[in-house]
Amino acid sequence: MVADPRPSLPVPSAHTFGLLTLGAAVVGGGAYLARRLVKRGALAGNAEHAAPDLALDKPHPGPKDRAPEAFRPDPTAPVPASERDGLRPATGPAPTLVAGRSDG
Repeated sequence: MVADPRPSLPVPSAHTFGLLTLGAAVVGGGAYLARRLVKRGALAGNAEHAAPDLALDKPHPGPKDRAPEAFRPDPTAPVPASERDGLRPATGPAPTLVAGRSDG
């Protein structure tokens, strides 16, 4: 009879298997919890503020309602040269949604 060339490895105890099972359960539970938090948006690094006045269950602001002073644009602010092209009015032929209609 030929000897087995593979080295004999020690058999892990039931205690080791129990610890491995517990570790796998903890890792799986943590992954599930992290996924739920990400889906809910609790872990999202969102720098925006909440806008409770624009919530779907609230009435929308009307034409006489004004934005808070901190959110109103300053019409007298200087426009940097790098942004002037973006504020230039659009010129040229306007696109049409009706097929076959000429630009003239």
